Amino acid sequence: MTNLKTTDKENSSTRLDKWLWAARFYRTRAIAKQMIDGGKVFYNGQRTKSGKAVSIGDTIKVRQGFEEKEVTVIALADKRKDADFAQTLYEESTNSLATREKNALARKQGILLSPASDTKPDKKQRRKLREFKERI
Repeated sequence: MTNLKTTDKENSSTRLDKWLWAARFYRTRAIAKQMIDGGKVFYNGQRTKSGKAVSIGDTIKVRQGFEEKEVTVIALADKRKDADFAQTLYEESTNSLATREKNALARKQGILLSPASDTKPDKKQRRKLREFKERI
C-alpha cells in the first residue's frame, strides 16, 4: 500500500523548487526559491514562480556560477535522496554539455578572464600602465 502512494506521488506534479532541491541543483529549498525568483532558472524558456508544477518532458535551464545547464525532466521527486538517484531525475542536453566543457577549458586556460599578450610590456609601456592605473 505504501508503494502505491509513493508511485502516485511521483507520477503527479511536483513544485519546481522541490524538484530542483531533490535533483541536487541547490543545497536547500530556500536557495532554490531565491534562484527561481532571481531569474537564474528558466522553465520551458520562461521565467517562472517557485510553485510552478513540473511535469515530465519539460526543459529547465539552470544557471550556477559560471555554468549554465539545460536539462530535460525525466522523473519527478519531491524528496531528496542520494546523488545517484538525483541524476536519474534529469538528462542534460548535448549542447549544454559541450558548452560547459568548452567554458571550463577556457577558464582553465584563463582566456575568459584575462587574455594574455604575446610579449611582456617593456619599461615605457609599464610606466604608461602604472600612470593609467593611478588615474583610475
